[in-house]
Amino acid sequence: MLLHIRNFECDKMTEELRTVCYDAQLNIEAYRLKGVMHKFPNHFHDYYVIGFIEKGKRYLICNHQEYFLEAGDVTVFNPGEPHTCQPVDDRPMDYRSINIKPEVMQQAVMDIMGDGSLPRFTPTVHFHSELAGSLHELHRMIFEEQSDFKKEELFLLLIEQLIREHSDTAPVSFLPQPDAAMTKVADYLQENYSSPVTLNELGALVGLSKYHLLRTFTRQMGISPYSYLETIRVGNAKKQLENGIPPLEVAFQTGFHDQSHFTNYFKKQIGLTPKQYMKIFKDDDKSKPSKDQDSE
Repeated sequence: MLLHIRNFECDKMTEELRTVCYDAQLNIEAYRLKGVMHKFPNHFHDYYVIGFIEKGKRYLICNHQEYFLEAGDVTVFNPGEPHTCQPVDDRPMDYRSINIKPEVMQQAVMDIMGDGSLPRFTPTVHFHSELAGSLHELHRMIFEEQSDFKKEELFLLLIEQLIREHSDTAPVSFLPQPDAAMTKVADYLQENYSSPVTLNELGALVGLSKYHLLRTFTRQMGISPYSYLETIRVGNAKKQLENGIPPLEVAFQTGFHDQSHFTNYFKKQIGLTPKQYMKIFKDDDKSKPSKDQDSE
């Protein structure tokens, strides 16, 4: 069954709309952002994001590469790839994307190639790509709640094209492998995201000063230790919100200082408030759209 929330009015002056649908048949999320001026901070996802620009221009940095995006350009983010983007010339953006969890991608690759390894797609940006047409059609079918198998066919054909034309055959490795010390820091952050963490603590863990820990981690991981920690926290918060845990409880369980801090960072990274995101997965009132202007 398709769960959905439509028409989040985040800024009446710019008529900014954010629409999110979850397709239970494909087990993927579909996003549509319209009139968005939002600047997304440096972050990463633990899933694949395949999207395209419908309107406007955008400045993107991913894996230390700079891109200027415009209508018709397709972006593909692998799990774990740090990226940030912002408007160009104060132009609002219209954008559509689908989010694919690694286990869903793995099953699709198994169906297509008979191989369960996870692909690494390159490059990040496909300028004026024909992929935009297929992605737009798939996105439309998801939003129209179509259950015909053509939707699944479009999804598999899209993934097949990406695999055959734009993927590495090597095992997934999204950045040059960090050394043992930085891997230890990253593992520590993932294991202790719900607790207060300090630079002194991280530096002592690997025998480095705060400054050298900060510079080394950022260089090797492509993201600062604090942004890495907050991204881990948001990823875990999403899972709890999907299970219906109230935002206030989620905020404290995932290590945020308070609900306001949680809401602000979650919205910066995801584009929705925690309450708005949680409503995607609520069981009640599934059959009709709902509008939420609650900024919490």
